[in-house]
Amino acid sequence: MTADFRLEKNSDAKKVPRRLAFIKGRTAARVKKSDEEMVMTVPHLVVREAIAFMVMVIVLATLSLVFNAPLEWVANPGHTPNPAKAPWYFLGLQELLHYFPPVVAGVVLPTLVVLALVAIPYFQVNVKLEGLWKENRRVTLLALVGGASVLAIVLLAYKVYAMLVPTVFVLGCMLLPYFLRRETGVIAWLGRRPLTWWIMTWFVIIVLVLTAIGILFRGPEWSWTWPWKEIY
Repeated sequence: MTADFRLEKNSDAKKVPRRLAFIKGRTAARVKKSDEEMVMTVPHLVVREAIAFMVMVIVLATLSLVFNAPLEWVANPGHTPNPAKAPWYFLGLQELLHYFPPVVAGVVLPTLVVLALVAIPYFQVNVKLEGLWKENRRVTLLALVGGASVLAIVLLAYKVYAMLVPTVFVLGCMLLPYFLRRETGVIAWLGRRPLTWWIMTWFVIIVLVLTAIGILFRGPEWSWTWPWKEIY
């Protein structure tokens, strides 16, 4: 026995409406797509990390077969190389020692970086993942220019141009969406980046620049030397 249903207008907001679901044949009603804000670490993250690790091992193994390691002569306590360079992953810190006092470059700055990386995820802006200029544009502009100005003054005082130039470059990219509003294109994409993305980008660029300078452009007595210039 089936009941007859008909559509009608009703202004009674308290009345519970009746909803009907029509299922044809044996089609199962299921959710094809779920918009979950979070996913499980296993397997989503672990699988990607395992793939990235295997790709890195393959690339390093291939490079080691094609190119010889840039080893120097056998260690001799009577002959100290000039300059004495740290391993490449520490050359960024060694480059900072050229500008700052040892306590600042070796203790204060690395400690601040570690504390910043620990504290950044707890800021509200990291949870929202919203564009930098989505809300409070004027306040964001004043805070951004003020913080960058203080940092630039410190870098100028110590003549750390290797950090000053990338800082000005990143600041310019951050300000482009504020002055040039675009709906599409590169500027629109930059405008959708959150503050945490900009901080990490600035940090990565600084590390790459300092490491590259330490590897390619430092010669005897840690002086500036062009990589194509032969040193006798």
